[in-house]
Amino acid sequence: MSDAATPLPARLRAHIPGLAVTLLATLAAAYVSDHYGAPLTLMCLLFGLALNFLSADPRLAVGLAFASRTLLRWGIVLVAARVTLTQIAQLGPVALLAVVAIVAVTLATGVLAARALGFTAAFGALCGGAVAICGASAAMAFASLLGERRASQAQLTLVLVGISAMSAVAMTLYPVLAHHFGLSETQAGFMLGASIHDVAQTLGAGYAFSQIAGQTATIVKLARVALLAPAMMAVAVFIPREPGAKIAEHVLPWFVIGFFGLAAVNSLGVIPAAAADVSVKASTWLLACAVTATGIRSQMQALTQEGPRPLLAIVAATLAALALSALAAAFLIR
Repeated sequence: MSDAATPLPARLRAHIPGLAVTLLATLAAAYVSDHYGAPLTLMCLLFGLALNFLSADPRLAVGLAFASRTLLRWGIVLVAARVTLTQIAQLGPVALLAVVAIVAVTLATGVLAARALGFTAAFGALCGGAVAICGASAAMAFASLLGERRASQAQLTLVLVGISAMSAVAMTLYPVLAHHFGLSETQAGFMLGASIHDVAQTLGAGYAFSQIAGQTATIVKLARVALLAPAMMAVAVFIPREPGAKIAEHVLPWFVIGFFGLAAVNSLGVIPAAAADVSVKASTWLLACAVTATGIRSQMQALTQEGPRPLLAIVAATLAALALSALAAAFLIR
């Protein structure tokens, strides 16, 4: 019997086992994250990988696929509740153009580094996009856009591991570098906001430097988050969907359009602050569940067959983002 012919209650029941496992594992990961100060994304990924043996159970397949795809896409839409055009305009035209250039070059560096290492442009876009935009959230978004034929669950898991590690290092090391470079509070905030991978680590590093640096880093990071949809549009156009294809289809996925729409509505100020806070928290939980499900569904053998080589594309994009952010902060920001 086809899915369309299956009664709705039966289809809903088929989702329950996989979703229940995903939710329980995510709650456990959140508990560890809250009590030990570890990044939530990393904990979700580790708990998911620890439960990887459950992927062999066919009863969980429907729910796990729903969590890693549909919940992910709704989480991406709700990320836009963080963004308003007013916040981005506070940067000024010079700083905003610098952020756009840094994001574009970082994304391109990921693609070029991946190709030089023998991987596909799609994998490079996954690495570069995650570094350029907002870490694990962007990695999940780009993976959803590219599809499992071009960016496998194993590749996504590798990127999530690499991004989590690099973001933790950046949060600790980059404020020290900002002091070493003699940057002012505003310059340091720009460098941190334009280079650190995940949102939480960016804010942590910024406010560890100073209050002003934290505020600047927050605005710059939000500008990068706002560039998620344009960056995905660029990837949709320039990364072929099938081997031998010259250009991807121009039709945007619904969740990218939803991201644009919610960001536009949020910019009008019609969404109450309480509702925006709920949306941000919901986005965090939906993306956390998607990361957990991705870890459970990953093929463990495929994770190790390439060794550390795939992570070099993330390192290359990270170094490019750091160098460009430091230069822009020193010479363009006052």
